[in-house]
Amino acid sequence: MKVLRAGKPTYVVLALFTAGSLFPLVWTAIAASRTNTRLAQTPPPFWFGGNLGRNLTIAWTDAHMGTALLNTLVVAGTVAAGTVLLSTLAGFAFARLRFRGSRGLLALVVSTMLIPPQLSVVPLYMLIAKLSWTDRLQAVVLPALVSAFGVFFMRQYLAQALPVELVEAARTDGASSLRIVWHVVFPAARPAMAVLGMLTFVMTWNDFFWPIIALTQNGSPTVQVALTGLGRGYIPDQSVIMAGALLGTLPLLLVFLVFGRRIVGGIMQGAVKG
Repeated sequence: MKVLRAGKPTYVVLALFTAGSLFPLVWTAIAASRTNTRLAQTPPPFWFGGNLGRNLTIAWTDAHMGTALLNTLVVAGTVAAGTVLLSTLAGFAFARLRFRGSRGLLALVVSTMLIPPQLSVVPLYMLIAKLSWTDRLQAVVLPALVSAFGVFFMRQYLAQALPVELVEAARTDGASSLRIVWHVVFPAARPAMAVLGMLTFVMTWNDFFWPIIALTQNGSPTVQVALTGLGRGYIPDQSVIMAGALLGTLPLLLVFLVFGRRIVGGIMQGAVKG
């Protein structure tokens, strides 16, 4: 079996893409370590300064970043877990269960992705106001517990990765639907569940549009809502804003460092099985 090896041009291209991908993060750290006056000068700084600790402290205190990070972790974790669980169950039903109207119902679910989220803001806000959920975390958790993309993604994956014969064999052996889901569907869907969970976690962590409407900075803010309170004044302090953005980005980087290899391994495992 012939082994393909990367040449020098491949490494050069990869190095350029890596540098381009890391530049925004590095620039954020550089800007967070400078003063607002230095950032306004031309040319801008391209190396770290000595104010990183001061700016991080101001951003942490002014934005109540500890509470915001905890709230965002709860929201993103709950939404990711709910989306993975419910989307996997719905995807399995659409992929391997036979029931009347399944194709039409799947088409209806997929068609909801064509509706701009801005159209649902007014009725959704009226609903959470009626339930007295304004400025509470459930106002941003419950509307996002399942997504049409997640259902379609899991349906497409399970249609390829889960043989019909395996489900029928489990039913022949007397397994209940719950046991089939736990012992057959979840192991087969594990790579796709990992990918969907990571994508959902990142999207929820970075979500700004609905949280800024449903939450307030002084109540139960998420990170993105809390960051809107930084640098206010006649002249916004860009260095403090960048420090807050850096604080809000570090947890995502930690998640990728801890779980990135497992997710990539799960993707490769699913690719080999497919």
